[in-house]
Amino acid sequence: MPLILAVETALQTCSVALTENDKLLALVEAEGRYMHAEKITVFINDVLADAGKNVKDIELICVSKGPGSYTGLRIGVSVAKGLAFGLDIPLVSVSTLEGLTVGALLKHKDKEALYCPMIDARRMEIYTSVYNSDCGIVEDAAAKIVDENTFAGLLSENKIYFFGDGMEKCRHLLEKHSNAYFIDNIKPSAAYLIPSAIKLFEAGKFENLLTFEPYYLKDFFTFAKTE
Repeated sequence: MPLILAVETALQTCSVALTENDKLLALVEAEGRYMHAEKITVFINDVLADAGKNVKDIELICVSKGPGSYTGLRIGVSVAKGLAFGLDIPLVSVSTLEGLTVGALLKHKDKEALYCPMIDARRMEIYTSVYNSDCGIVEDAAAKIVDENTFAGLLSENKIYFFGDGMEKCRHLLEKHSNAYFIDNIKPSAAYLIPSAIKLFEAGKFENLLTFEPYYLKDFFTFAKTE
């Protein structure tokens, strides 16, 4: 397996991981708003130093592509594309929701259940999708306004684990369902991107550095001030 540098900046966690041959060599991460631009290159240098590697040793870049924070995604994707271009190496991208699901499965895997990551999109809206226990997509990513019936169809026939920073504001609406379960403290990590990055590498599914952009899920609007 190649030496992989993974970057996660989609939410409040700024995380960088370095792996080789399925082994995590180094991981540096911190949580906080408005820190990504300041910390991301420092963290990249830190993981390389911790592992005794040089930037030219990197063979594959992986980035969390979203959905998530517009600013965080732009920072992470810009750095990842810049490194991939400068080093002339491939770039792969992984859904932030998929990365969260990998984290949940590492903490609690139930082969009979479904997994639903939730990213807070403000008010009662979330970014979400549904996966099976093999991290296969059951429902595609979507922006949803959650009420008592949002997941009623799936919950009537399946045990579902909910997690992510959008979970808490939805818990009171979902916990009345007997098939609803909750996994606390699942936060993004660059380390969670690695399993998917390896699959993409083996399949040769690389991003086009000229056209690749973050997956915002919702359009980004700016409003001009009018007189």
